Amino acid sequence: MSEDNTSAKRSVVTATRYGVTHYWSKTLIPTTREAPNDAETPSHILLHRAGFIRQVGAGIYDYLPLAWRTLRKISDIVREEMDAAGGSEMLMPALEPFELFDGTKRHEDYGDNLFRVKDRKGRMNALAPTHEEVITQLLIGSVSSYKALPLTMYQIQTKFRDEARPRAGLLRCREFMMKDAYTFHTHVEGPGGLNEAYDAMYRAYTNIFTRCGLDFTAVEAESGPIGGSASHEFMVNCKSGEDTILRCPVSGYAANVEKCEIGERARGTFTEPATGELTEVHTPNLPGIDEVGKAMGVKPDRMLKTLVFAVKEDAKSAAQPGIKWVLAVVKGSQDANEGKVKSLSGLTVTMADEKAARAAGFAIGYVSPRAINSVPGTMLLIDSDASLGGFWASGADKADYHVKHFSWQREVGAVLSDSDRVKVGDLRNAMEGDPSPRAAGSKLVTGRGIEVGHIFKLGTKYSDAMGFQILDPKDNTRKSVIMGCYGIGVSRTMAACVEMANDENGIIWPAGIAPYHVLIVMMKPDDARQREMASKLACELVGAGVDVLVDDRDERPGVKFKDADLVGIPVRLTLGDKALDAGGVEFKLRKDTQSKGDVVPVADVVGKCLAALNA
Repeated sequence: MSEDNTSAKRSVVTATRYGVTHYWSKTLIPTTREAPNDAETPSHILLHRAGFIRQVGAGIYDYLPLAWRTLRKISDIVREEMDAAGGSEMLMPALEPFELFDGTKRHEDYGDNLFRVKDRKGRMNALAPTHEEVITQLLIGSVSSYKALPLTMYQIQTKFRDEARPRAGLLRCREFMMKDAYTFHTHVEGPGGLNEAYDAMYRAYTNIFTRCGLDFTAVEAESGPIGGSASHEFMVNCKSGEDTILRCPVSGYAANVEKCEIGERARGTFTEPATGELTEVHTPNLPGIDEVGKAMGVKPDRMLKTLVFAVKEDAKSAAQPGIKWVLAVVKGSQDANEGKVKSLSGLTVTMADEKAARAAGFAIGYVSPRAINSVPGTMLLIDSDASLGGFWASGADKADYHVKHFSWQREVGAVLSDSDRVKVGDLRNAMEGDPSPRAAGSKLVTGRGIEVGHIFKLGTKYSDAMGFQILDPKDNTRKSVIMGCYGIGVSRTMAACVEMANDENGIIWPAGIAPYHVLIVMMKPDDARQREMASKLACELVGAGVDVLVDDRDERPGVKFKDADLVGIPVRLTLGDKALDAGGVEFKLRKDTQSKGDVVPVADVVGKCLAALNA
């Protein structure tokens, strides 16, 4: 986490200018003991059961009053930290004209995940997944001088992605709340540069998630369809997380599985003797590497998996003329990493179209490394693990056949010494137990997390594509504006918090984003003494900046206590005859699952609540 965490240390309730009192009977909190049939994750189950959300359609939800209060609190924290980092809030439209994508071609990158809308005049529009093109177009028409930069703009807006299989409630839905920010610069280093803004955003994100009460890790990450160079994801640590995080316990290095580097590993010399005569095995109609291995009597970690990538035409490919295809070879038990394929090859690549690859001469599904010698314009990349000697099985470069006793030197031959066409290095996804890339002798360990924030150094990707240039005062030439992009999933943060903090009874909200800070439960709502005490405590708490919900329902105590645990408000004050007769009220923290609560003198209640909320 960032060392500059001053704003994250502010007290929860003193950061609120005034509190509020609401009554359970006057709002909509439809708690239920039943979960939706398709609910599998804790956040989906509990947010539904606790009356925070209701599904409208696949991946589309109503945010009920409790949810909306939490979302507003998250948004307010985001606004405060973004403003402190120099951001200016604005609002952009959810509907984006398709012509904005003419230069960036992002509609192709997003593919079917992009909602497409045709208006009455036949023009195509998109429901915005993010707003890089819209903000860039705005500044093209609004900024004409370098003197207007640097600039940081942000919004909190509804975003849309047409997920094929919406699931996990708010964690993977089709309509969601997001904060997206964009920075604009004339240079990278120094005051006013991209790096300075990136570091400021990193600190702001650290403050935001700390103030939200989240246990999180910032990890190195790939940029995905948004593009750019350096990026970090902010991941909420929880066992039910959908993403794998790898960490070095010595250096503190952390990265997601798509980005994680692997430390130095042993490499083969390609001079090891063959383990036997090359033998073909008939392997028809077998759908995967495990089935092929069973049929051949070979374990997947002794098989070579060869994937075919096509090279995109750009400046990188122009620097390596003639290379049209890249073969990536990993052990059959491992997964090739496309980002590492790009890095090791120095080329922009994508998984090859099967029809085009077959036409070029590749036997898709049965390709071996020796295809470098039969298909012109091919580069061969070999993961360090796959370069070692010993027994190997591989595709046979013809349909329905594999081979045993594959030998690098015998099957591939002299081209192995051509460093321009054959490269050995880090090509696969990292795994637990791999050597750390930052501390010799240390091993990577894995954890699970949920992405709630992502920051990118975009560079000139969008300004180049859309023609956003500014006159450089140093040499009087026009240069593309340098950009950064910074996103937070607001609704996703709420769900991730529930994934992180819950028990068998319900949600356990951190005080910073709880819909209310204190729940006052009246055992006898019709009792004048209890109503008077509830009103007195609520008034004093509100005056101290505390949000209060009073459970004034005519329900059995057991129902009220179960609902209190389910909705997860941090502090519960129970007004009952026994405690009131003793001059106090029952005080209980939601996170304290081992205690039934303590009787606290009425005069001490506000102070004890404030101390607990600001702890």
